[in-house]
Amino acid sequence: MQTLIVTAHPDPDSLTAGIARQLQDALYPGEVELVDLAAEGFDPRFRPADRDAYRGTGALPDDVVREQQRLDASDHLVLVFPVYWWSMPALLKGWVDRVFVNGWAFDVDPAGGTRRNLGRLTVHLLPVAGDAAGTYERHGYEQAIRTQIEHGIVDYCGAVRGATAFVFESEQDDDVTRRALVDDAVDRIARAVTGAAVVVGADAQSTE
Repeated sequence: MQTLIVTAHPDPDSLTAGIARQLQDALYPGEVELVDLAAEGFDPRFRPADRDAYRGTGALPDDVVREQQRLDASDHLVLVFPVYWWSMPALLKGWVDRVFVNGWAFDVDPAGGTRRNLGRLTVHLLPVAGDAAGTYERHGYEQAIRTQIEHGIVDYCGAVRGATAFVFESEQDDDVTRRALVDDAVDRIARAVTGAAVVVGADAQSTE
């Protein structure tokens, strides 16, 4: 069973990057690929070539084809990302915009409606949030994030909703508490992927 972990953070020593590595270790010895979009220099801009490919009047750009091939080879996708303005970072959103396109993630048939193509893929979310869980609940932030990603992206493409595990209060100074929150989130995602108990380690570092 192949798992693709995708993360987007400019700092390789960030908490987000550390969590992604910790999850990769937790899933060992399973087949896992960790994709750092920032380190790989993925271009998130939806450009004229992307628009042409979306409309069926041009070929998909090579970097988009590469990402789709990674996903085609995967059973599970885990998005690990810091919450920016109650959503995913622009780099990760641009990856979704360019990769999850008409003709691959779904097909639009004027006569038959939308055909959703990603039923083979289970998608998990691990958002790294600065505020407390109570703040997210009080203002509806968690539900808003879940709605836009779980329903707006995962459901629309016909993929399977996996686990969503927030790491709240990621910027607090209490490293012991933060470590416990990280370990719990990693454990929840790893259990959802493997269906078994896992042992989590300590690799995450900075905040965010």
